Amino acid sequence: MARREVAVGETGGVSAPSTAPRVRLLALIAVLILAADIATKVVGVALLEGREPVELLGGLINLQLVRNPGAAFSLATGYTWVLSLIALGVVVVIIRVSRKLRSTGWAVALGLILGGALGNLTDRIFRAPGPLQGHVVDLVSPFAPDGRVFPVFNLADSSIVCGGGLLVVLALLGRELDGTRTPSKKESQKESKEGGAGE
Repeated sequence: MARREVAVGETGGVSAPSTAPRVRLLALIAVLILAADIATKVVGVALLEGREPVELLGGLINLQLVRNPGAAFSLATGYTWVLSLIALGVVVVIIRVSRKLRSTGWAVALGLILGGALGNLTDRIFRAPGPLQGHVVDLVSPFAPDGRVFPVFNLADSSIVCGGGLLVVLALLGRELDGTRTPSKKESQKESKEGGAGE
């Protein structure tokens, strides 16, 4: 008996929803994240430049201005332009795959990642020392100043991490970009048994 491939829609039906509303949701989330990231960085630079770290919640959160030429954990500090090109690549890939986007969950996840990538890419393009070499503004150092316990980060970083985490959850649930759901192993076995019984 030939094995049947079944794609189940998010609502349990066989038809997937339209692309346009999900693309609009992705774009809206990305724009909001980008705007919020730029705003927090502008305010952060204005208030924290040249100051000692500001402790909040008894030192659980420390507000501190750090201009980071590399990635998290001070990785690739000499390859700022490479990180810029990677961010550009992420933006292009998300824009391309959005043409197949019919899942609300994927729209939210990709919107978070796109907004975060654009936020840090804006720093790398427009901030000193120059285009594709700009240092990203980081503002939050959890648990201790100077990133001694955890890397100093910004809103864009948080958005990227949250979006990536959501993609992992969607993958575990079998939710696909096009709004379909991949049957779990149990469902596949049950369907196979039902198909065999039908014959």
